[in-house]
Amino acid sequence: MPGMEQNAQEEIKAHLMQTNEKYRQLTEKHREYKRQVEALEAKTALTAQEELEEHRLKKLKLHLKDEMEQLVSQYKLQHAG
Repeated sequence: MPGMEQNAQEEIKAHLMQTNEKYRQLTEKHREYKRQVEALEAKTALTAQEELEEHRLKKLKLHLKDEMEQLVSQYKLQHAG
């Protein structure tokens, strides 16, 4: 059931936000990059430098997302019952 899996995933993320400093830091950095990307995307036209920055931020965001998912997976393995 995908819905139940999604709920479990969200519960794990909420738990990690409360208990795992690294996960909190990754999440906050991800949010900051997301805000920066959205600010760039809101512009009608980007300079070449802004396009490079947007691309760089998206890569960084993706890397952080991967790290966050890795922490969720580790949590699942440690608490598999």
